[in-house]
Amino acid sequence: MLVDYLRVFITGGVICALVQLLMEKTKMMPGRIMVLLVCSGAILGMLGIYKPIVDFGQAGATVPLLGFGYNLWKGVKEAVDNQGFFGLFTGGFTASAVGISGSMVFAFLASLVCNSKIKK
Repeated sequence: MLVDYLRVFITGGVICALVQLLMEKTKMMPGRIMVLLVCSGAILGMLGIYKPIVDFGQAGATVPLLGFGYNLWKGVKEAVDNQGFFGLFTGGFTASAVGISGSMVFAFLASLVCNSKIKK
């Protein structure tokens, strides 16, 4: 059990450390880095490289943005296999609906608690 937690922690830590290096050593804006991570997760999933990482690191590999891209890819692949062409349009939403909905609910709750002010 402790080994599982350690494996998840190390996997997530390595991913976050690599992304931090990318942020520190390049002049890329954070939004572009986020898009790069999601697209990279989808591409690594398509190539079959990210599945062994997810199998090893579990939540340490699925929680970062790379995992979101991988989840989108996996959903699209399954939907295309089941529904054909229209799976391209529904698969990603179906696979990531819970995560996106949770993000929206918690963002709304945070907006009720926090009082943001526009800087002039």
